[in-house]
Amino acid sequence: MRQAFWAIAAAVTIWVVSGFGDASQAQEADGQDEFIRGYASAVLASEFELPPECVHVRLAVVQLLCEAETDVRLRRMLTRLQSIPGVQGVVGPTGQAATGKASEEPERTVFLPDDMLFKPLIADPRWPHFSASYQRYLEDEDLRHVGSATFGETFPFVRFTWAPQHAIDAGLQAAVFSIFDLASESSDLVNADYWVAATTALRLNGFSALGRLYHQSSHLGDEFLLRNEVERVNLSYEALEAILSHNLPLGLRVYGGGEFLVHREPEDLKRWAMQGGLEFRSPWTMANGTMRPVAGLDLQSSQENGWGPNLSLRAGVQLEDQVFVSRKLQILLEYFDGNSPNGQFYDRDIQYIGLGLHLQYD
Repeated sequence: MRQAFWAIAAAVTIWVVSGFGDASQAQEADGQDEFIRGYASAVLASEFELPPECVHVRLAVVQLLCEAETDVRLRRMLTRLQSIPGVQGVVGPTGQAATGKASEEPERTVFLPDDMLFKPLIADPRWPHFSASYQRYLEDEDLRHVGSATFGETFPFVRFTWAPQHAIDAGLQAAVFSIFDLASESSDLVNADYWVAATTALRLNGFSALGRLYHQSSHLGDEFLLRNEVERVNLSYEALEAILSHNLPLGLRVYGGGEFLVHREPEDLKRWAMQGGLEFRSPWTMANGTMRPVAGLDLQSSQENGWGPNLSLRAGVQLEDQVFVSRKLQILLEYFDGNSPNGQFYDRDIQYIGLGLHLQYD
């Protein structure tokens, strides 16, 4: 079955890339304009309390149709619209252009920014966020019905911006990744991984990067230990990780990176790992702009497991609201095949299908 899924994943990737190359320029422009229009309407509604009718987009050029009370407010709106991904220009209600305005803005520092420079990875099983999933393990001797719960968040503390779409910030990520045996009498806790990271994120136009130094420690549940003869591993390590991401037209995104264990226990853990993936966030929405199709493919491999690839696929819809721009609720079908991402079982090969709710902050 694993070979079949790999073949499907490869075919889908080739289809997406070839389809992207064959798409007409007119279709690409229309899709990009709709994406920018929705993004700009949300920004104006949440940050400036203006209706969607105040913005018009044509060929990635945004025109602001509503007057501003002051010149300062107008400059803020034009600069903010200029920072939207994919925007080629911004024009004010009387024809003034935002080109050059942003460079005249002073360098500024923002504490506790309300968005993220590096957007969450949809299909990464170890991205810190709040989620709850049901997972049906396939051909596993010990687990069949599994509940997965994640409690986590990304907290950017301070951001330095020197031009639109040119910024760097520093922050913290923290999470608990846990799985439960739902087939047991008391839905026993099986494994919990405690995870914390110091992060720095960078954005340069369509490119973004994330660097982090993180710690993870892994723990088995008491009830699971009592019911099973398991040799517990004192698994704990710190790692340096870097990921580079690039936004493509039509809602596509590619990313890749790697990590190195700077300290590990047990000491015979091999140090290197790699990660890459492809994502799709539809430029088109449904249900009056409240529902957006999304999908992600994540591949990870580690030196410890002989560089065998771990495949994670997620696809579904993202519920969103123009008032709460940075908060998204995703309902996703899931598939995983590879070495378990759950710490104590890192050397165990698993396969599951599932359905999950994921609250994302971006």
